[in-house]
Amino acid sequence: MTGEVHRGAARYEVDGESLPGGHAHIATHGCDIRFNGSAAGGEELPGPADLLAAALAACILKNVERFSKMLHFGYRRATIHVAVEREDPPPRIVRARYTLQVETDEPEARLDLLHRNIRKFGTIAAAADLQGEVVAVRAPHGASTDPT
Repeated sequence: MTGEVHRGAARYEVDGESLPGGHAHIATHGCDIRFNGSAAGGEELPGPADLLAAALAACILKNVERFSKMLHFGYRRATIHVAVEREDPPPRIVRARYTLQVETDEPEARLDLLHRNIRKFGTIAAAADLQGEVVAVRAPHGASTDPT
């Protein structure tokens, strides 16, 4: 059950399993997300830190859509790059940084407004230092801004 609302707060749930050797998966919304749960790590599957970075990226992109509706902010496309830094020992995420690129004709002040809303009211939650920037990607002069 994901996204269930109880007394004004949404609750999200996933189920996970890990077997000896690091074979692990998380199940949510009928999807099975395999990940590397081994202590040695590995490159064939994403690890938990990769999934954390992916969740942060998805959260920010979803908030671009959410706030574009609320602010009547026009955009054609949004892309994001997220970098998460981990320290050892003890193993912990200490920093997350993102660059959000938005293809838009909106002025810089409106782009800043979108970013402030994402940072202040979005569902971005991090227990580490989260830093980021939003960069406008402008259409070449005279290019059509019609996405169809």
